[in-house]
Amino acid sequence: MDSGLVQDSSMAVKESPDIFEKCLKFTKAKELMSYGLYPYFRVIESAQDPEVIINGKRMIMVGSNNYLGLTNHPKVKEAAIEAVRKYGSGCAGSRLLNGTLDIHVNLEDKLAKFMRQEAALVFSTGFQVNLGVISALIGKDDAVIIDKMDHASIIDGCRLSYGDIKKFKHNDMTDLKRVLEENKDRGKLIIVDGVFSMEGDIANLPEIVELAKKYRARVMVDDAHGIGVLGRTGRGTAEHFGLEKEVDILMGTYSKSLASIGGFIAGSESLIHYIKHFARSLIFSASPPPASIAAVSAAVDIIENEPERRERLWENTKKMLKGFKDLGFETGPSKTPIIPVIVEENEVAFRFAMLLQEEGVFANVAVSPAVPNGKALIRTSYMATHTDEHLDTVLNAFAKTGRALGIIK
Repeated sequence: MDSGLVQDSSMAVKESPDIFEKCLKFTKAKELMSYGLYPYFRVIESAQDPEVIINGKRMIMVGSNNYLGLTNHPKVKEAAIEAVRKYGSGCAGSRLLNGTLDIHVNLEDKLAKFMRQEAALVFSTGFQVNLGVISALIGKDDAVIIDKMDHASIIDGCRLSYGDIKKFKHNDMTDLKRVLEENKDRGKLIIVDGVFSMEGDIANLPEIVELAKKYRARVMVDDAHGIGVLGRTGRGTAEHFGLEKEVDILMGTYSKSLASIGGFIAGSESLIHYIKHFARSLIFSASPPPASIAAVSAAVDIIENEPERRERLWENTKKMLKGFKDLGFETGPSKTPIIPVIVEENEVAFRFAMLLQEEGVFANVAVSPAVPNGKALIRTSYMATHTDEHLDTVLNAFAKTGRALGIIK
């Protein structure tokens, strides 16, 4: 017998790798916890108001996306309560089968009208909107073209599609033109955030639309942080630039200005009809709960009827942009209520956030890879319901912390 075919019984069988080994090797978060520098999963014991309670301590909240201050608005809360009384706590099924209530359809009609589009479709989360819409539309011969700083849900939606993912440099129209030229003979969808969630800057929508027309591409705008904030009547980035009829797909979430949880897509009737039947994240997910839908409907009414909220939000935004710059902080390209304070190094960002907390200010931390290396930041965001006293306290806390860490003089 060929000795090469005989297995040596003394040879040890090589063990296969343990899929959980990576969990044991992940120690960074626990190290930060041990030093008291872990800024994530902080437990809030109150509503998302300008002031929140953490560990029994009252703090000023500048880390929330509650731009118009509607999450604790009496009309929003009462609408949610009444919906629970009438419909119960959930729908026990998907929109496709048994989970479509009349209030879902009514909200879709309201959102379509609000966004000045033919139709709209509601999803259970904003993340699911991008997963479902992008993967439904992009086929194997298509190219999906995205800004390098687009939200993670856009990137994941692209990964679920069968198309080629092409990225262009952040808000760089020359680079976008290059990508379009390289893919001029393919079906193309350009996807951008209306307002970029970390940088706080606004997509160059006029030039994007112009290039899309030249290269026969469609345009989708994720306006999670633009709706309720930008535009003459709060309808977002497209309204801000006067391009509502030029953008093919408008996406929004409820977890920012609309004071709830969920998301929606708005566009032509044929587009929405198609997505209804091909978006897996819609078809195979439970329907949004009644309370969430009712809260959003009430929030839309408030946005339309109380423009002074948006006006106050922009007064606060201008005050804080000027205040940070006067102190000597770098705030990047922000032009919105999202104002990053760039501190460069990850460890400095962790220390900064914890020192702010000691000063009674809650702000968020963004470090690499969520932002480029050397661009770690403290992400602040503002509400219409912040008072001047709140904002002055925040600026004083940043000044004290920034000097203590040697970031400003």
